[in-house]
Amino acid sequence: MRRAVLLAVAAAIALIVPGCAQPGTSQEPQIVVTTNILGDVTRQVLGDQATVTTLMQPDADPHSFEISAQEAALMGSADLVVSNGLGLEEGLQQHLDRASAAGAPMLVAGEVIDAVPYSSGDAEGAADPHFWTDPAAMLDVVNALEAAARDIEGIEQGTLAASAAAYRDQLTELDSEMTAAFAALPKERRALVTNHHVFGYLAERFDFRVIGAVIPGGTTLAAPSAADLRQLSQAINTAAVPTIFTDSSQPDRLVQVLASEAGVNVQVRELFTESLTRPGGGAPTYLDMMRANTDRIVQGLAP
Repeated sequence: MRRAVLLAVAAAIALIVPGCAQPGTSQEPQIVVTTNILGDVTRQVLGDQATVTTLMQPDADPHSFEISAQEAALMGSADLVVSNGLGLEEGLQQHLDRASAAGAPMLVAGEVIDAVPYSSGDAEGAADPHFWTDPAAMLDVVNALEAAARDIEGIEQGTLAASAAAYRDQLTELDSEMTAAFAALPKERRALVTNHHVFGYLAERFDFRVIGAVIPGGTTLAAPSAADLRQLSQAINTAAVPTIFTDSSQPDRLVQVLASEAGVNVQVRELFTESLTRPGGGAPTYLDMMRANTDRIVQGLAP
């Protein structure tokens, strides 16, 4: 009923203002997703049964990207708004709150997974929003997404069930591949240093140690102090870490400074940690991203 009223209002406006394109007037269900990782997963589950609008562009930072007024309005009239939650979309929360107040159905992925707290840094003890580094957590997201989509008018239940099941199979296969790849690393080599704290879920799932991060917190918007860098360089030397990993979309100047500060032959390798890329960029889908990261982590830490 609510959707029918919204479509009628949009059609009336279009008649009053000829030639003005109105967002969200398609007969298909309208799904708005905040991050591009969740946007890809949503498209895989819903297939071509809905129009999925992803707000975060490829190679962007989920902590700081911005949206237009038109996109913010589209959120309020959507059949479903999918967000990460747990404080990830720091610049978007006011728009999410407005969409919820306007009556848009909301799915917060961070509320349907078993959240892992940060183990160190400025955010220690707070819930870590980077759950996508564990494919098992993404299975919980797919289950919740399928359940939420069942309530959307225009979604064919059998098609939804089939596409969700097919994607669950792909996630299970990914999990098996990652398990086998990381099992080949000696336990003492499973030590991670990254540009900021992003691999807590991967570490817990696949038995890694998180030695530390250049930016001592859960956001890319913070900055390390000289004392932070000295402390981390000491930890790197103590653990004999061979490689530091940095996000492909972030400048690695601080990571290079840290590598120099550590005083050892430390490699710096790029990972796709917080965003998908454009086609041809190495990580255009979630599955591509995780496979690429697995390969690079194994290459960087292998004896």
